[in-house]
Amino acid sequence: MGMADYKGKVKNIQDTPFGYTLSVIGGKWKMVIIYLLAENEPVRFNDLKRQIGAITYKILSSQLKELEEDGIVERKEYPQIPPKVEYRLTEKAKTLLPILEGLCEWGAKNQHP
Repeated sequence: MGMADYKGKVKNIQDTPFGYTLSVIGGKWKMVIIYLLAENEPVRFNDLKRQIGAITYKILSSQLKELEEDGIVERKEYPQIPPKVEYRLTEKAKTLLPILEGLCEWGAKNQHP
């Protein structure tokens, strides 16, 4: 089913599969986090923060928590001192990777016309 199949049948975009997808990967940082985890998982929190750069600890923490709640990111905590926490993509997240690759291909074709 494509986007046109839902035209006129729902009251708002959030009720469509497209809306659900946007709720999972939308926002400024979620696709960046998914991309970085796909490139080299598992990744520790501070490594993610360092790789992203311009993100606050609070925002990174909340984005990771939302991705975890949506079944995209798996958080593994090791009981040691200092605490060690690693993040990796779930199998569900890996099904998103071809979509994100498609977005990258679009950018490569259209960034510098």
